[in-house]
Amino acid sequence: MPRRTATMLASTLMLFALLCVGLFMKVPYSEMSPGPTVNTLGEARGEAVLQISGRKTYPTSGHLNMTTVRVTGADYEMNLLEAVFGWLSHDNVVVPHENLYPGGKTEEQSTQENAEEFSQSQESAKVAALRQLDIPVTARVIVSSVVKGAPAENKLHAGDVIRAVDGQPVTKPADVAALVTKHQPGEQVSFTIVPAAAAAAAEKEHKEATRTEEVVITTKKSPETGRAIVGIRAGTDHTFPFQVDINLADVGGPSAGLMFALGIVDKLTPQDLTGGKFVAGTGTIDDAGKVGPIGGIQLKTIGARDAGARYFLTPQENCASAAADVPDGLTLVKVATLKEAVAASQKIAAGDTAALPRCTAS
Repeated sequence: MPRRTATMLASTLMLFALLCVGLFMKVPYSEMSPGPTVNTLGEARGEAVLQISGRKTYPTSGHLNMTTVRVTGADYEMNLLEAVFGWLSHDNVVVPHENLYPGGKTEEQSTQENAEEFSQSQESAKVAALRQLDIPVTARVIVSSVVKGAPAENKLHAGDVIRAVDGQPVTKPADVAALVTKHQPGEQVSFTIVPAAAAAAAEKEHKEATRTEEVVITTKKSPETGRAIVGIRAGTDHTFPFQVDINLADVGGPSAGLMFALGIVDKLTPQDLTGGKFVAGTGTIDDAGKVGPIGGIQLKTIGARDAGARYFLTPQENCASAAADVPDGLTLVKVATLKEAVAASQKIAAGDTAALPRCTAS
C-alpha cells in the first residue's frame, strides 16, 4: 500500500475513533440557549396572557415581550461532541451541570422550585403594577408552609392569615418569628388567624375576612438555634380590588415579573404604553417595584432580537454583561424600577429614544 494512501487511511480511522469518543464520552455539562418570547399584551395558546375583570381596561398595541432561556434537563447527559459544538456556538452557552442543578437537584425539584418562583413573580408583578397606578392593595401575613412533625402541624395550615401573635398585631412575616422566639421552648404561644378557606372565600369577593380563631401551640426547641419555634414559614399574600389573572403555562422562574407588571400597567391606563413599538425585556420585580437581575441575559437579548424586538428593557445590574455583546439592531435600555421602565416605554412610544438610559459595557 502506498505511503500516502496508508497515511490517509490512518488519519481517517483516527478521525472516526475521535468522533466515536466524542459521541460516547459523557461530560458533566449542560447547555443554555435562547428560548421563546411571549407578548404579555397578546395571547398564548389562544388565551389572553393577562386577563383583568372588575376594572375598566384600555386597548393596547405593540409588544411587551417577556423572554426565556432553554436549558437541558437535569437527567440529560451531554457528550463531548455536543459540548464542543456548544462552546463554538455564539447563540448557545455550555456551563457545568452543577451550575444549573446544584447538589444533585432533580428535574422534579427544579421544576417545582421554578414554578414557585414564577408564581411569586406573578403576585409581585400585580402588586407593583397596581401600586404604580396608586390603586390600593392590601397586604397580609400568611402561613406559607408548615413543617411536617412540627408543633404547628394540624393546627395551622398553609394559607391561614396570621392577624396577631400573643395579641400583638403582625404586619410582616418577620414579626411572627420575633414574637415566637420571645418564648422559651415548651411555652405556649397564641395565634390569631383567619382560616385559609375563609380567607380564600373573602378574597374571591375582593373583601377582607372578619372571622378569626385563636390557636394555641406549645413551642419546641430548634435543633439549629436552640430558640423556641412552632415550625411554620410565614409569608405575604395580598387582596386585590379586582381580578388580575396571568395565564401562561410551561414557564418557570422569577424573571418575567417586570414584563408582567408593565403589561398590567398598559392595560389599566388610557395611554398606549408602547405606541405600537416592539419592546422586550426581563427582570425580577418585588412588591415595591424594584427590578432585580436575572441569569442568561445575553441569551435573552438574542431571543428578543430574533423575535423582532428593537428595544430591550435590561435590569441595571445586568447592563454591563448584556452590553458586552449586543445583538445587531437591539437597543439595551437600563431600568432599576418599574417606574423607570414605564417612563422608558413612554419615551420609546413617543420616539424620544435619544433620552433613553442605555446600557454600557463599563
